[in-house]
Amino acid sequence: MNVLMFSPGFPAEMLYFTRGLARVGARVLGLGDQPVEMLPEAARDSLSDYLRVRNLFDESGVVEEVKHWATKVQVDRVECLWEPGMILAARLREALGLPGMTVEETIPFRDKERMKQVLDDAGVRTPRHRRASTDAEVREGVEQVGFPVCIKPIAGAGSADTYRVDNEEQLEDVLARIAHVPEVSVEEFIEGEEYTFDTICSSGRVHYHNVAWYRPRPLIARTEQWISPQTVSLRAIEAPHVAPGIEMGHAVLKALGFRTGFTHMEWFLKDNGEAVFGEIGARPPGARSVDIMNYASDVDVYTGWAEAVCHDRFSQTAERKYNAAVIFKRAQGEGRIRHIEGLEPLLREFGNAVVCVDLLPIGHPRRNWRATLISDGYLIVRHPDLKTAMAMADRVGTDLKLYAG
Repeated sequence: MNVLMFSPGFPAEMLYFTRGLARVGARVLGLGDQPVEMLPEAARDSLSDYLRVRNLFDESGVVEEVKHWATKVQVDRVECLWEPGMILAARLREALGLPGMTVEETIPFRDKERMKQVLDDAGVRTPRHRRASTDAEVREGVEQVGFPVCIKPIAGAGSADTYRVDNEEQLEDVLARIAHVPEVSVEEFIEGEEYTFDTICSSGRVHYHNVAWYRPRPLIARTEQWISPQTVSLRAIEAPHVAPGIEMGHAVLKALGFRTGFTHMEWFLKDNGEAVFGEIGARPPGARSVDIMNYASDVDVYTGWAEAVCHDRFSQTAERKYNAAVIFKRAQGEGRIRHIEGLEPLLREFGNAVVCVDLLPIGHPRRNWRATLISDGYLIVRHPDLKTAMAMADRVGTDLKLYAG
């Protein structure tokens, strides 16, 4: 099978999915706008061919370039796991007459209002919501939904440009902050814990699923620099408290007609046990969430996704062995990393429960913590017992310190 892989080397996780395709026997054709020699080595080594286009986001131009290229190179599938390229990938499938999600099927995964309208019609519990493209429409939406509200981009990813608004004064401040966003969703703010439901599917069957827990909720983590955000892949995904979210997740996939690929859904668990839908993408989660899925079960879901896409199966046994947590660190101060404190004592104490350490090296400029959850690096810990895994993750949050200056 010849698989055209959209952006095989960016974002960072894409190179592992590209390599996964090659590992299951696919002939991988890369599509990007950077020189092939600039791709990460693992992605470059996995490619059988590569088409460099002039501008990856000139959709009409890319469609014409790929159509011309496909007269000489056979393409059997088009795969894209990066949010900004989803619609273009669907256009390419339609232009080449290939299987997979169409533009019409993709839009509800990109347009948060359309997404919730489909799910409302299917009886899925979503936050009250309104679409808005002007300040006046935002104010009208707030009046209809009622404080507190969550304002987020219609076609956003992650929690960028997403705000909780509790009163009129905050609303005016947020309106100024989102002036560059062409269209937003004004939603009921749901109080509760935030979880994920992640799947790998083929032909409408869920082969693998994962439930992760955000500690704290992403909106809180984005407001305070001192926080070390965590994502925890849960071992006990059969626990009663997450069952409503899993049931909802299956209903969402059915309502949206999703058949083959990776999905990442976020949902809320209220104090009364009610599950409320958040949003879903037809892609994997970012910020090393796929890695903690692997560490939780000692599997390779990068290759598992590729096997599902190419061969309609998932042959690995995904036994839930551990709770795996990634903890993101933010340096104190500005400038370059000057000192790292507390790492060696944690490594000695936790031993092989620490499965990954990836911190910025001394001398490296620190990253903008508001722009990337990865921030200035991360640790991944795992343990069969959830309380123990959480205690270790919290110790990494408090005892490991990075200083910049």
